[in-house]
Amino acid sequence: MKSTTATPTKSAKPRVGAGAAHTASRQRAVQRPQDEKDKAKPAAKTSGQPPQTGKRPQPVNPMPAQHLRKPGLEAEMALRPRFEAPDYKGSGKLEGMTALVTGGDSGIGRAVAVLYAREGADVAIAYLDEDQDAEETRRHVEAEGARCITIRGDVSDPAFCREAVDKTLEAFGKLDILVNNAAFQLHAASIEDITDERLDMTLRTNVFGYFQMARAAVPHLRQGASIINTGSVTGLEGSAHLLDYSTTKGAIHAFTKSLASNLLPKGIRVNAIAPGPVWTPLNPADSPPEKVKDFGKQTDLQRPAQPEELSPAYVFLAAPSCASYITGIVLPITGSVGAI
Repeated sequence: MKSTTATPTKSAKPRVGAGAAHTASRQRAVQRPQDEKDKAKPAAKTSGQPPQTGKRPQPVNPMPAQHLRKPGLEAEMALRPRFEAPDYKGSGKLEGMTALVTGGDSGIGRAVAVLYAREGADVAIAYLDEDQDAEETRRHVEAEGARCITIRGDVSDPAFCREAVDKTLEAFGKLDILVNNAAFQLHAASIEDITDERLDMTLRTNVFGYFQMARAAVPHLRQGASIINTGSVTGLEGSAHLLDYSTTKGAIHAFTKSLASNLLPKGIRVNAIAPGPVWTPLNPADSPPEKVKDFGKQTDLQRPAQPEELSPAYVFLAAPSCASYITGIVLPITGSVGAI
């Protein structure tokens, strides 16, 4: 009996591009229902108001069209910056510690001093000559149950930096936290408008002052201590009209990372915060009134920050219970997406 062998059937060769055509057809099928929903959906209504993201609503633009004489008194601002942070509850994160805050009389420095006191730290405030502001800050710090001293002088002078540290040690017996925050800022339309005198003043205040204050403080800082520098979004992104200021803030960011590496063997952490626009005396003392009213409007949140919105970050970076594994970072708090 003859065996028969089946002839293999040839499979049809796939048509080139058939898979791509099928995928494109599926994409169109997925798209159609969304197109129908988009046609049926009414246009979204916008309130025109900046979004509020915190528990208590913050002031929005226009800000008061006001110009201050440098260095700028917070007491003279038509809209006083918010620094009280009433919703922030202290929990002893800085209990038994001592902090020295430069530029602590007003703005970010005042807000930081108040929250440090609320967390249990004694506070020394270094300031230029704004006696009225410094005294008000001292009253608020003491109202939190902490001790406070005020130290008047210029951080661009190395002798004053040593004096500020010495007076802090004399008053409180130790130093655990240094916040470098004092700054000089003045806008200019062109690099040709920046004189040698002005460039020297900006560098000596914003860079030399930070370096000199850290140099004076480091011999007295122990393991677990920290230094926090105030940088700026301008140090991350640049600023066409703040050429010298932006230069110093970029230097501060580099200084922060370098000093963090240098002090790591001592167990001392060094970090920086890079704020965006913040409602403090610094800016009304820089810009003309017509620009001040729109200050901060260019951010995604469409308004400037209030100092109380930044100060908790300074607590976080200072507290060993929160940030013992964090050093050498520049933390942007800018009110915008994609600040780095």
